[in-house]
Amino acid sequence: MEIVQMKEKYKGKEIVFRYTSEYYYEVYREDFSVRFVRTPFGQEVHKEFKSTLLEDWLENPELYVIKEKDEMIGFIEISLESWNRRLRISNIWVNDSRRHQGLGSRLMNKAMERAKVLGARAIVLETQSCNDKAISFYKKHGFIMIGFDLISYSNEDINKKEVRIEMGKIL
Repeated sequence: MEIVQMKEKYKGKEIVFRYTSEYYYEVYREDFSVRFVRTPFGQEVHKEFKSTLLEDWLENPELYVIKEKDEMIGFIEISLESWNRRLRISNIWVNDSRRHQGLGSRLMNKAMERAKVLGARAIVLETQSCNDKAISFYKKHGFIMIGFDLISYSNEDINKKEVRIEMGKIL
């Protein structure tokens, strides 16, 4: 299996992302202090959201796909933010049946390789405080929390246990 760059064939394609989580990061706020504490949900939670590939708001997006027998089994979508020289990972996905086989790591390595070629100073991405497995995966690849938004998705993000977290890795 090789990772190949794709563009026009997937522009505008809608992808459904699904994940399960047994943990979330509880937000504790006091004045200008904020703490995130990994906390069990009490039962496995199922989440689902949609995203569209190669959207116009991305600056010169690149899409790298892993295919097997003409079936897409994984991809990573990146774009270099020219104003601050950060490479943004806007989407990364591996087919449910192919997870835990190293494909996500291969895609992440592709992003790191492209970041160096493009002269990026850092790689950044967004995830949610309830996506414990993704947070663990990003931490395994050297990412740290670089910011958060307590009302990105709704005015009830904290109560919904779904706070936007920005993670980054300095190159």
